[in-house]
Amino acid sequence: MLYDSMNYISAATLVMAIGLIWLGTLRNPLRAGWLLIREFGINRKFLGLFALMAAILLFNRYELQIESAMHVKQDFTPWVFGIEGHFVQHLQQFFHSPYITPVSVFFYVVVFQSLLIAMLGIFAADGNKAFLMAACIAVFINYAVAIPFYLFFPVNEVWSFPPSGTSFYMLEVFPKFEQAYRPLSGINNCFPSLHTSISITMLVLGIRSGNPRLALMTLVSAVIIIFSIFYLGIHWLTDSVAGTLLGLLAASAGIYWGRRLAHPKQQQVKPIVSDL
Repeated sequence: MLYDSMNYISAATLVMAIGLIWLGTLRNPLRAGWLLIREFGINRKFLGLFALMAAILLFNRYELQIESAMHVKQDFTPWVFGIEGHFVQHLQQFFHSPYITPVSVFFYVVVFQSLLIAMLGIFAADGNKAFLMAACIAVFINYAVAIPFYLFFPVNEVWSFPPSGTSFYMLEVFPKFEQAYRPLSGINNCFPSLHTSISITMLVLGIRSGNPRLALMTLVSAVIIIFSIFYLGIHWLTDSVAGTLLGLLAASAGIYWGRRLAHPKQQQVKPIVSDL
C-alpha cells in the first residue's frame, strides 16, 4: 500500500521526518517545526537561502522538459560501462535477498528526503543558525552542479543498459515506480548521483554540527542509501564516486558560508596589538 501512489509516499515522508526530528532532538518535534517556521520571520538570510534552495529544486523538476526541448542525442553510458564493467551486477548477485530489497527501497524513496527535511528541523531546534543556512547552501550547490551534467552529460541507469547484466530490483517492491516516481527523475540523470552527494552532504553536516544523534542518523542513512543505489541497479560506481566528491565539496562550502553569514563579526580580522 505504501508504494501505491506518491500521496502515500509523501505521507510516509512526513511521518518519518517527524520521527527523525524527535530522534535528533529528544524533544517535541512540533516545537522544532514551530522554531523552523519562526526562523523564516526573524532570519532574512535564512529565508533568502531557503528560497534559493527551493528555486533550484523547482528548476530541477523541469529539467526533463528542458532536456527534451534540447534534443540531446549524446549517450555516455557505454563510456561509463567501459570504465567499470560489471561491478553493479556482481554486487547485486552477491547481496540479492527478499529481506534487503524492501529496506533498500524504503531508504531510497522515503528516508532520503525525510532526513533532509528533519535536518532543518533539528538545526532549528538546536538553535544552530549556521548549519541551518549551511544546509540550504549545500543543497543548492549539489543541484547547481548536477543539473548541467544531466543536460549535457547524460548517463542511463545501470539496469536500463542491457550489457550491464543488472536487474531493476526496485520493481519487486515498488511495481508502479516508472509511473509514479519516474517523472521526478529522468532515466539518464545518473552522473553524478544526487542520492550519493546529498547523503554525503548530510553526513558531513551531521558530524560537524555537534549533534551526536544526528551524526549517527546521517551515517546509517548514507551507508544504506549508497549501498541501495547499487543494489537496486540504479547507479554506476562512477556516479557514486562523482557524487561523493560533490557532496564533500558542497558540505564544506555550505559550512564555510553558513558560519560566515551566521557570525559575520567573528570573521572580522582582529588587529594585532604589539606589547612593544
